[in-house]
Amino acid sequence: MSLVKFKRRPFGNLITQDFFDMDDFFDNRRWVRDMLPDRFWNGKRTEPALNIKETEDHFEIELAAPGFTKKDFEVTIDDGCLNIAAEKSTSEEEKEENYTRKEFSYQAFERSLQLPDSVKEEAIKASYKDGILSFNLAKKEEAKKLPPKKVQIA
Repeated sequence: MSLVKFKRRPFGNLITQDFFDMDDFFDNRRWVRDMLPDRFWNGKRTEPALNIKETEDHFEIELAAPGFTKKDFEVTIDDGCLNIAAEKSTSEEEKEENYTRKEFSYQAFERSLQLPDSVKEEAIKASYKDGILSFNLAKKEEAKKLPPKKVQIA
């Protein structure tokens, strides 16, 4: 498999794409956006950027999620889907004699990727460093490309 520039289609690349983004399929359909007035929905949403790279023996996934910590993430594998969710909130309050200052923030996202059949689900490794959540997905032995075999002619 090689990387190909993403082209939006009405129902995605269900057959030709190894990794299928479930969030994209259900949330970014044109018919969903067109049903809501523009003043409430601008057709954009915030989600972290995602890079997928394939090598001979594994896939590498990098998800840009700065500002989070390891404990903010929840990563599960369910029915062939890699589900990534993160939630973080902060609150700060300062009370003085004649005023009160209160600040808060909330960040959250969810991404789901349909895993190819060639991935060993039990061997998936994840790490988080410098704002990048990285996954290493090992391929099953039968999915790895074997070197050409020379056939002797009798």
